[in-house]
Amino acid sequence: MRIATWNVNGIRARKDQLAEWLQNDRPDIVCLQELKAELNQIPDEVKLADYHVYWHARKGYSGVSLHIKKSLYAIDPAFSHPSFDIESRIVQVHYDKLVVASVYVPNGGKDFPAKLEFLRQLTAWVRQLHADGRELVLCGDMNVARTDMDVHPKERKPNAVGQRPDERHLFEELLGDDLVDVGRTKDPDNDGLFTWWAPWRNLRQRNIGWRLDYVLASKAIAARAEACVVLKDVGTSDHAPVVMTIA
Repeated sequence: MRIATWNVNGIRARKDQLAEWLQNDRPDIVCLQELKAELNQIPDEVKLADYHVYWHARKGYSGVSLHIKKSLYAIDPAFSHPSFDIESRIVQVHYDKLVVASVYVPNGGKDFPAKLEFLRQLTAWVRQLHADGRELVLCGDMNVARTDMDVHPKERKPNAVGQRPDERHLFEELLGDDLVDVGRTKDPDNDGLFTWWAPWRNLRQRNIGWRLDYVLASKAIAARAEACVVLKDVGTSDHAPVVMTIA
């Protein structure tokens, strides 16, 4: 099974790229973030017939979606979102004991306290799922570079939003004893493992970036992961897709 996440930074701007990628790569589950579109603005090109999909859309900068191959789920799945999500930032689906969620954490540049509160509530939600005996795959743009290793040396800035100690602490709280950062676990020594590049000065081509996009999984699922890779050459979003393959 292949589970993918991608912040498309505007689904209308990336419609042809997204459609091509979905048709060629055919991930089993796809989590998208930053749709920047209302429901009636979702392009027909990305509405593939063999995926169940829920567009948790919103006017402006936010919006997430979750796509599941119909071969995995014979009937329409029951998509939902937690009560703390008031800005179309998370959508989830239950599949037996498994919960898969697409999440877009606030950037925090305009309202940093709101970002910290979202991370706290996300952590409480994750812990409750595990307390209820669920397993989880949480995919998306966390808007936090977990450690200095996850930021190119030229981009490291003390107290820059996305690198601040308080948000990194909350990220570690989110992981806790239950979730695994699969990308880093599969590639622990790669100091060039980035998923976001500022769109200027050819930073992407030079790989001067940040790691902001993650696949986080419960331990039992992470133990079955065969790979978790960044598709750096896909699309023109400032983010790249991340894809986990599990046995």
